[in-house]
Amino acid sequence: MNEKFDAIVVGAGPSGNAAAYTLAKAGLDVLQIERGESPGTKNVQGAILYAHALEALIPDFREDAPLERHIVEQRLWVLDDQAYLGSTYRSAEFNTPPYNRYTIIRAQFDKWFSQKVKEAGALLLCETTVKDLIMDGNRVVGVETDREGGNVYADIVILADGVNSLLAKKAGFHPEIAPKDVALAVKEIHFLPEETIQSRFNVGEDEGVVIEMVGKITQGMAGMGFLYTNRESISIGIGCLLSDYKKRRIAPYHLLEQMKAHPAIAPLLEGGEMKEYTAHLIPEGGYNAIPRLYGDGWMMVGDAAMFNNAVHREGSNLAMTTGRLAAEVAVALKNEGLDMNRRNLARYAAALEKSFVMKDLEKYKDLPDILHHNPHFFTDYPELLNRAAHVMLTVDGVDKRSKEGQIRRAFRQRRSIFGLLGDAYKMWRAFE
Repeated sequence: MNEKFDAIVVGAGPSGNAAAYTLAKAGLDVLQIERGESPGTKNVQGAILYAHALEALIPDFREDAPLERHIVEQRLWVLDDQAYLGSTYRSAEFNTPPYNRYTIIRAQFDKWFSQKVKEAGALLLCETTVKDLIMDGNRVVGVETDREGGNVYADIVILADGVNSLLAKKAGFHPEIAPKDVALAVKEIHFLPEETIQSRFNVGEDEGVVIEMVGKITQGMAGMGFLYTNRESISIGIGCLLSDYKKRRIAPYHLLEQMKAHPAIAPLLEGGEMKEYTAHLIPEGGYNAIPRLYGDGWMMVGDAAMFNNAVHREGSNLAMTTGRLAAEVAVALKNEGLDMNRRNLARYAAALEKSFVMKDLEKYKDLPDILHHNPHFFTDYPELLNRAAHVMLTVDGVDKRSKEGQIRRAFRQRRSIFGLLGDAYKMWRAFE
């Protein structure tokens, strides 16, 4: 194989598929390369699909996409060792078409999305590893694959090969990713009858629930747990920063087992059959960890470019949006007869700045470092908040004013007045 294409997309996840689909729909000659046996074979876990980002690509996706449940309820739990303090938002509007969010099984969804890419006219090459980028001076002109005679050339190469993009590192487009900027998440899928899930989570047919969890389950490490309801299964997992795993010497699977045993979580999984387990890296560094995004003959999208909103747990929408925006820039330059050089590809950065992607990431740019350096947000405060709720809800003959005084003393003893004020200021600045 020794051919020239208009564009090469490396990777067939949400960002790579979004880029390849946009390019092919515009009539460009596109090669997409995936190292897996087929798109989705490396992904068994459940995930959240944000409809708005996919609608921008395929407006009628609901007609045949493999969707599990549309989400009608969002819960946030703050856990100590035995209890949780939670908030819930459930809306009839989320139960009215067109639905805003869905749970999906990535293996099924990626396969469906890839089929749409092929129908649009892209050539997909699976079981193929891109070993290196082919350079002409400082310009990327193609890729070197592990196939015999496998050099392939293109006007533009879009890197969508995941958070640990070896190609970008080898080419010097970004340095080695810092362990504090990446989380390792472990997930399981537990199969249960559809009726059991609907009864257990108080939802109807096709309706789903998302639970996001913070607190003692991460043992003082910066991270979060999560649970999604699929049609006939539950996806459950937990993720923490690599730097914290290394420092604390805690095995991720051990963390997940302890989380599943929590008194608030175990009943939700009771009777389920665990059939699938996976671990994967998630970019968590946010705005300050974003590397170079483009250069002569190349652009980077999705997880490879660290596009993930860790605060709101949004990843697939950033992936699909950045893949689409990069492809739209390439299409425009091709139609205008302009070179795919660094100067012209600056349009990609401009498009990102105008989008919600950069605006949201910039808004929370300080939060990752604050959480990383203040473990008491995951230990002291969950304990204090749950204890406060327990004290106020226990009817034992003690007047409420005395109970409030007891709660205030507990907070001051654990964090001190200055500590409480400092923590409040840090979080206000991070969310402001």
